[in-house]
Amino acid sequence: MNKRLANRVRVFRAEHNLSQAELAEAIGVSRKTISTIEVGRFVPSTIIALQIANHFGVPLEQVFWLKDAGHPGPPPLAPG
Repeated sequence: MNKRLANRVRVFRAEHNLSQAELAEAIGVSRKTISTIEVGRFVPSTIIALQIANHFGVPLEQVFWLKDAGHPGPPPLAPG
């Protein structure tokens, strides 16, 4: 089964009115790293994924999830 890591980084950035550069600076990575994560060309390390989720104050699973043919969509967002 072919799986890939999908994400809502762009969605959370937009909700918090952050640019890629601002998020990158906040977690200590380059803007290009954020860009490539958002489009799925780069799978972040566990540390970077946790830093992104922590920055937005949400569980990791709200930002990142495994996407495959059996479970193609994201988990529902937590109320709040």
